[in-house]
Amino acid sequence: MTILSSETTSATARPADWWKSAVVYQVYPRSFQDSDGDGIGDIPGITSRLEYLADLGVDVIWLSPVYRSPQVDNGYDISDYRDIDPLFGTLADIDELIAEAHARGIRLLMDLVVNHTSDQHAWFVESRDPASPKRDWYFWRPARPGHEPGTPGAEPDDSAAAFAPSAWTYDPASGEYYLGIFSPAQPDLNWENEQVRAAVYEMMRWWIARGVDGFRMDVINLISKPAALTAGGPVSPDGAGFGQIANGPRLDEFLAEMNREVGLDEHHLLTVGEMPGATVEVARRVTDPARSELNMVFTFEHMNLDQTGWSKWDLANLPLPVLKANLASWQEALADAGWNSLYLDNHDQPRAVSRFGDDSPEHRVNSAKTLATVLHLHKGTPYVYQGEEFGMTNAPLTQIGHYRDVESLNYHALATAAGVPEAEVLRSLTAKSRDHARTPVQWDGSENAGFTTGTPWFDVNPNYREINAESARHDPDSVFAHFQRLIRLRHEDETVREGRFHLLLPDHEQLWAFTRVLGARTLLVVANFSSDSAALPGEGLPSLDGATILLGTHGQDRAAASPLAAWESRILDLGASR
Repeated sequence: MTILSSETTSATARPADWWKSAVVYQVYPRSFQDSDGDGIGDIPGITSRLEYLADLGVDVIWLSPVYRSPQVDNGYDISDYRDIDPLFGTLADIDELIAEAHARGIRLLMDLVVNHTSDQHAWFVESRDPASPKRDWYFWRPARPGHEPGTPGAEPDDSAAAFAPSAWTYDPASGEYYLGIFSPAQPDLNWENEQVRAAVYEMMRWWIARGVDGFRMDVINLISKPAALTAGGPVSPDGAGFGQIANGPRLDEFLAEMNREVGLDEHHLLTVGEMPGATVEVARRVTDPARSELNMVFTFEHMNLDQTGWSKWDLANLPLPVLKANLASWQEALADAGWNSLYLDNHDQPRAVSRFGDDSPEHRVNSAKTLATVLHLHKGTPYVYQGEEFGMTNAPLTQIGHYRDVESLNYHALATAAGVPEAEVLRSLTAKSRDHARTPVQWDGSENAGFTTGTPWFDVNPNYREINAESARHDPDSVFAHFQRLIRLRHEDETVREGRFHLLLPDHEQLWAFTRVLGARTLLVVANFSSDSAALPGEGLPSLDGATILLGTHGQDRAAASPLAAWESRILDLGASR
């Protein structure tokens, strides 16, 4: 194993389990801050905003991909893992970002995308030659028996890709098909090949030597493919597709090997795996410290509760008891082994305050605060997505021409071609498009919200003059100030970090209530998830006699048992368990 610099990888610089008290802030570079006027956010722009992040109090920056890429999927199609895309800067720029972040006590988490590469990566370019030693670094298959290669229906099976009709793409140069379960521009790596794994581990060690503090691992539970595929056959005998690929038979083996060979636990690096389709059982297994695989995973179950079937675009109402029960089930399952990641917002989801709260002018601030209160008081590591900390909302994207994201554009094309009415398609996009998360950060009320001096790559949300970081940062009652207090509470309060979670009032349609218990001390969280007032019930809650409000959306001088205003939440210290 490569010997790493003691200056950048010292275990003493990163105490064991440091991430349990940490709050992670996700930066989507393209939309964060532009430094050179080209309209696209970049690494120097991130560096210029470090004082803001230090003021917020976050401990870690998770940096979405900045590697060299054709940008077919906004950087999740990587053509060179050891270089920075010129859109975002240079290796010298990221070295400066790491150094300046560390100087402020902020660690850096890189996005690791190793289920697939770009079709322009040197590995894949070489793999296209059937005689190449790297042919087996990807999945290549002949046409379906009895079919002419390259003709409709000749694909090895009927599996669909996430962003394309088929997971198989014909390569005329070699006469075979390659697997890309996201798109033709993102061919899947063959993790069964030891050389592939060794190359990935070497690349990870190279980044650790540069000073990164961990990795967010993109769709990492897809790296172990089904036995049928690894044996040389199709994805599945019936071509069932995407769902057949997750949580494969060698997933635990590969993750444990990665941990060991890269020294992830040895150097106390933060590891979080994005795992679509992962069950509670899978998450518990891979985050059990005794197994030395990952620290935590991103689950998707709560992100799929407001849809009627397998498609995110099939919208459904989400009753509060359903959401409460889902998050509680993960709290309970990982209470004794494993660790939860906590999020409502990220680069792939619409804005939380618009989705789960009330983004009207009357209730936006309090609902954003209450969403944060409930999330940050669950047990686990909270993740804040850029702009969430001051209540950014979904954008008014009312026409298909307003959208940029490949997923949204593909859905519109396929749905309208299938006869779905345009208005219905746009209604789904308005609610769920990833583009809502990708509008530029609203830094202030100046032109282009202070994001760029040029023309922004994506239109700024027109509400930026009312909703922006500068105004929130100087308002002691703002969403930003509430996030600061929540982060400080996690840093200072062991019960917030380690207390056992117990859900209360599971069937209540308005109130989200739970306790966190550590030793003799109990914290109670009560939150009104509605735009109407709500009285606290006489049964189902602990006695509030002598309770004090640690933090509340409406101040700390209210009576602990008084009715909750619309979108009001309180964190109550009950003292000894009761």
